Amino acid sequence: MNTALKHWREAATLILAAGHRLGDGLPGRTAPLVSGRGGLRPPRHRRFDYDVLMLQRSGKSGFMPNAYVFPGGVVDCSDFSSDWLEVFKPFVDSPNFGLRHVEQPIESRPPIFATDRLKLGSAVPGEVALRICALRETFEESGVLLVVSKREKGLLKSFEETWGGQHYTEDELSGAELTKWRALVNQNPSNFVQMCRELEVLPNIWALHEWANWLTPIKKYGATRFDTAFFMCCLQDIPHTLQDEREIEGFQWSTPSEILRSYQDRQLWIAPPQFYELSRMCRFTSLTDLHRFTHQRATEGCEQFTPVVVFKDEQYVSLLPGDKQYPKDNSEQTGAEKNPDTDSALHRILISDPYTTTLQITITPKYNHLLPVEEPGLSHDVNGQL
Repeated sequence: MNTALKHWREAATLILAAGHRLGDGLPGRTAPLVSGRGGLRPPRHRRFDYDVLMLQRSGKSGFMPNAYVFPGGVVDCSDFSSDWLEVFKPFVDSPNFGLRHVEQPIESRPPIFATDRLKLGSAVPGEVALRICALRETFEESGVLLVVSKREKGLLKSFEETWGGQHYTEDELSGAELTKWRALVNQNPSNFVQMCRELEVLPNIWALHEWANWLTPIKKYGATRFDTAFFMCCLQDIPHTLQDEREIEGFQWSTPSEILRSYQDRQLWIAPPQFYELSRMCRFTSLTDLHRFTHQRATEGCEQFTPVVVFKDEQYVSLLPGDKQYPKDNSEQTGAEKNPDTDSALHRILISDPYTTTLQITITPKYNHLLPVEEPGLSHDVNGQL
C-alpha cells in the first residue's frame, strides 16, 4: 500500500452496470426500492436497458452509515502481495499485466495511479492492485465474482472488446463452495489469492475500466480521508447477488435515474460522488453505448476530484477542480479563493440538505470525459454523439 500517503487511505470501488430487458419484474432485479413516507412508488416510465448495483452500508458503520454506495472498500496489503505474480504468471512480462496503456502524462496522473509501487516494495503495479481490490470487495459485499478461467485460450486478445467476462454464480460453482470462499475472503482478504489459485481463475482486471478518482474533503466525513479509484464494468446480464450481512444490509439493481429519484424522494441517501457519477451515467440509456464509451475513454486518464466545501447562502457548496473559486493548491485548503484564470467557470455541487443536491457546471471536462446531467431525473441519450 502507499505508506507515503499519511493523510488518507487508498480504496477502490466498482460501478457495476448490467443489462436487462425493458420492462418490470425481471429475475435478480430490485424494483425502486424502499418504502418511504408514502410507501413504495409505482414504477415510472424509463428507457434505460441496464441497471446499476447499489449496496446499503450498515447503520453501525463508522463511515457513511446507511448510505447507498457502489461496491468497494479499502485496499489491503494482500492486494499488492507478490503471490499474485504466480496467479498472473502468463502476464507478468506485459506492462501492467496486460492492461492497456493510459495516455495521460504521469505528472498529471492522480497520485493513486501515479505512485511508483515498486519503490514502495510492491512487485504488483498499482493499477493492477487497485482492480484486485475492487473485485475482491465486490465479491465480499455482493457475492458477485468476476473472474476468467486460466485455461481460456487467447485471453488478452478476447478482453479488448468483450464485456465484463465470466461471473461465477451458484449455478457454475457449487453453492457451498462459493459460500465457503466468500466467508474465507471476508475473514481474511489474503484468502482471495488462494481462492484464485485453487479455482484456477484470474480476477478479471481487464474488464474494469478507469472512470474517476475522488478524495474525501478535509474533515467532512471524520478524521480519516479516503482516496478512491472508481472503475466501471458492464455485464450483459444481472448476476446473482447477496449482501454480506456484515458491512452491507441490503442491495438493489436499479437504473441510474431510478436511484437518483429515490434519493430525491428521500427514500435512500447517496453521497455527492455517487450523485455525480450516476448523473454522468444518465447520459446513456443504452448499456452498449455506455460500454463503448467506457472502453474507449478509459485510456485517456482521469482527474482527481478533491471537493472543497464552503457554506454560502444557507447551503453547502462543494467546489470541484475548474471552478472559478477552486483553490489552486488544495492540499490543506479548507476554504475557497478567487481563481483569476477561470472567472466564469462553474463546477460545483450545491447541497441544501442531505436529500437536496443540484449541480452547476459550465466547464469542459478533461480527458474526454462526460459532464453529469444537471437535472438527473431526466435521461440524455448521447447515442451518435460519441
